[in-house]
Amino acid sequence: MTKLSDTQAIILSAAAQREDRIALPLPESLRGGAAAKVVGAMLAKNFLQEVDADTRKGELMWRETGDGHGVTLVAPIGRPAAIGIETEDANPAPAGATDAPTEEAAPDTPTVAETAPKTRTPREGTKQATLIAMLRAPDGATIEEIMAATGWQSHTVRGAMAGALKKKLGLEVTSEKVEDRGRVYKLPAA
Repeated sequence: MTKLSDTQAIILSAAAQREDRIALPLPESLRGGAAAKVVGAMLAKNFLQEVDADTRKGELMWRETGDGHGVTLVAPIGRPAAIGIETEDANPAPAGATDAPTEEAAPDTPTVAETAPKTRTPREGTKQATLIAMLRAPDGATIEEIMAATGWQSHTVRGAMAGALKKKLGLEVTSEKVEDRGRVYKLPAA
C-alpha cells in the first residue's frame, strides 16, 4: 500500500466522503506554497486529478487557467479505496455498532498510549545534539562552555534551552550555582 502523509490522508479522506469526490476545500492549516507542494506531489502520484471546474454548480477552483476557466481537484474513481481510504458508502456502520450506548470502550478504540505524539529526537552530529550531550554530562555545562563548543552566542544558548529543549523536546533543564564555576545547567541522564 502507498504511504501517505497525514495531510494527504486528510485530503483524500475528505474527497472520498463527498459524492463528487472534489478534494477542495483543503485543510485550513494548508496554505500558499505548502498547499501547492502537497497538491503537486498528489497530482504526480495520481492521488488527485485536475478537472475543469463548473463554477455554475459552485465548485471550488484550485487554480485558474489562462483562458478564464478554472480547474478543481478530484480524487480519481476507486483511488481512495486502492490506497486504504474507505468511502462513506463502502462501510455505512462500523462493526459491532448498536443503537444503545455501552459503558465499555470499543475494542478498536485507540488507547491514550497509542495516540500519544511521537517523541522528537535530535539528529546526531548537530549542535543541538552537542548541547544535549553536554547538559547530560555528570558535571553539566555552563553557558560559556556551551558557547565555546557550539559557536553560539549566550542568548542563542539560552533560547535553545528554553525553546528547543524545554518546549519542543519536553526535557527538564535544571540549573544550580556552583562555586568557582558559576551557573551550571544539567539534564537528567537519558
